[in-house]
Amino acid sequence: MIKLTKGQLILADGSIFHGQLIGHKQPIEGEVVFNTSMTGYQEILTDPAYFDQIILFTQPVIGSYGINRDDFETIIPFAKGIIVKELSEQPSNFREEGTLEQFLKDHQMTGISGIDTRMLTRYIQANGTMRGTIVPETTVSNIESIIDTLNKPVVINAVEQTSTAKPYVIPGRGQRIVLIDLGMKHGLSRELTKRDCHITVVPYDYTAEEIERLKPDGILLSSGPGDPNLLTETIQTIKKLLSKYPMFGIGLGHQLIGLACGATVEKSTSGYRGTSYPVKELENNKTVMTTQNNSFLVVDDRLNDTNLKVTHTNLHDDTIAGLKHIKYPVFSVQFYPEGSPGPEDSIYLFDQFLNLIVKETRGIMND
Repeated sequence: MIKLTKGQLILADGSIFHGQLIGHKQPIEGEVVFNTSMTGYQEILTDPAYFDQIILFTQPVIGSYGINRDDFETIIPFAKGIIVKELSEQPSNFREEGTLEQFLKDHQMTGISGIDTRMLTRYIQANGTMRGTIVPETTVSNIESIIDTLNKPVVINAVEQTSTAKPYVIPGRGQRIVLIDLGMKHGLSRELTKRDCHITVVPYDYTAEEIERLKPDGILLSSGPGDPNLLTETIQTIKKLLSKYPMFGIGLGHQLIGLACGATVEKSTSGYRGTSYPVKELENNKTVMTTQNNSFLVVDDRLNDTNLKVTHTNLHDDTIAGLKHIKYPVFSVQFYPEGSPGPEDSIYLFDQFLNLIVKETRGIMND
């Protein structure tokens, strides 16, 4: 039985929601975002793209199948905490090796349950994501001071906090891929190792010259957290490499390719986070279900000034979900083709990337 401790979720606009604390039960602060996935909370909590965020789960009951050793996307979670309607106290699954409550405690993550998550989700949809804090009710003495703190500008180099500090190699006998780690999930390396790629993972601030010395066959830009407009060094690196190697960008990597080509990237109101976003592939008029986790979008008002072509659109609102360079072997998608959690309808994009490398290699040899 979880011991009940009253707590409050306080948002930057002064809204207050009452519930019971779960997990570490100590004050936390972060950007409050919602995720519509029905399953996959373990992968979501360990996705680096949730760095400095408090995740509101729209699924009413969270934790029903516990925690296992297989579904981690990184070794440690990067989310600050969770907001749920109900936390399952007695999970049941043949792979279950612990409870979500214990997982939160082990990683010093605080959550709050008993919240009307449907109402709060609609509130965020209408008013946009904002910073919030989860605190024990007994520690709240000055609401105005808390709100003032939540509204102070927060500048965090999230990618620096989630990217690898030093390069490392995942050996393989196939194509030599340089994976620029912007806060990558293990799902990316799993898909490349399945295809026997030789992977060199490098930090987000690795220079173009350092990458060229690795003699890659292709470059993969991972997903990750934060505002892509702040990553000026990485954008310059991409600009230098665009014409030299086949390149594939995912999530944050997609946004950075857009910026490197002269497109505009802006923050959306409430973001896209879940496992059931329909995306239309324009070339074959096909719809695939996708997993997404992003706050920023490439907007189309300046694409005419770039060499980029839209390849995918979100069917919910017709926003850009995929791009292709019309001169160079470069393409990108906003969504996660590897799923983890979620559908793998678009997992073939990894094969498309490797086939593009083979095609370019043959072209060079024929020249």
